[in-house]
Amino acid sequence: MTDHRDAVLRLWGRQLYERQREPLAWAEAVLEATGRPPTAVTAAMSGRLDALADSPWDRAQLLFRTVAKLAANLRGDGLYDADVGTRIGPLALRLGELEPPIAGPLGDALGHPPDGPASFVTVQAAELSSSRAIRLRAIDALLEWAELGHPQARAALSEVASDHRPQDVTVWTKALNRIALFGDASLEPGLLRALADTGHHGVRWSALACAELGFRRAVPLCTALLEHPDPMVREGACEALGLLEEHAAVPALAARLDDETTWVRSRAAMALGQIGGDQALAALWQAMLERRNPKANHLASAIAACGPPAVDDLIALTTDPDPDLRAQACRALGSTADDRALPALEHIAAHDLAKTTLGGLVATAAKQGLRTAHRIRARTAST
Repeated sequence: MTDHRDAVLRLWGRQLYERQREPLAWAEAVLEATGRPPTAVTAAMSGRLDALADSPWDRAQLLFRTVAKLAANLRGDGLYDADVGTRIGPLALRLGELEPPIAGPLGDALGHPPDGPASFVTVQAAELSSSRAIRLRAIDALLEWAELGHPQARAALSEVASDHRPQDVTVWTKALNRIALFGDASLEPGLLRALADTGHHGVRWSALACAELGFRRAVPLCTALLEHPDPMVREGACEALGLLEEHAAVPALAARLDDETTWVRSRAAMALGQIGGDQALAALWQAMLERRNPKANHLASAIAACGPPAVDDLIALTTDPDPDLRAQACRALGSTADDRALPALEHIAAHDLAKTTLGGLVATAAKQGLRTAHRIRARTAST
């Protein structure tokens, strides 16, 4: 079954039962194929699993009880137990190997598994044109195959990502969330077209996919999305521009530091920290010093992300009269893990007992910064 045997069996077992047109009749055929007596089959199909307690235990019993439980669930509430279904395929194949006389009947009752990944992926790629529920299962399965390195699955996913217009938005976003598994330069025209379609519900994911693949032609479109009415789209645009480390976007990102939505402000600050440089650092400093917001830790963290150029100014900020700013500077210095920061943090941890607006001690923020710095330094030393 090739090196992907286990994955084939897991996926086949999960989908096996769902594909039967007459599920209870199929379950009964599987039960009969195990060689159980007719009375046991009748009991199982009627949901009386307690009647099976005294059945002799042999190699077929586990498969029999598994399928019986599945039939009982469907007869009782109509719900499919995916965990049970995942076990049916592997159990049946193993039983057929151990008990050759029933291998034929089991194969006829179950429906034979695919010959290997290629045939299975072909079925799942075709299912992308089926009902929505089946499409969602198929895209998940194709992503699993792509993660295993299967080229046919990657090709099917590339076809999904190449044109957003015929796709269910959930299928589309599921594929784009894992774009690194299969994406390449051939997807650029389709993703840019999707990114320009600002009314599409998946435009946020289009921006992130373009950034993940390094498509710099997406920068003007992502920058324009910073003005989108949906805050999730604005946040995604901030993240994309940060991933692309686009210096030309700094002024537009700086404007988002005043966004009405908290998480957009935070993501804009993070993006500026990723981009770095004097202009981004100046925008972050201005926002932190002008607003003096006791909850603006995202600004301090973004300043710390700018690296060594910010350390001296952060150390100077630890002497500011405002305890909120001193506390933010301590947390930011901890994130830099810079040698220059440690003496200042140790001094503040021992002596600064002033309270912030939120009631915490500046000394506590310094201790948090020291712990952060030590963790980062230890992790760096171990790699």
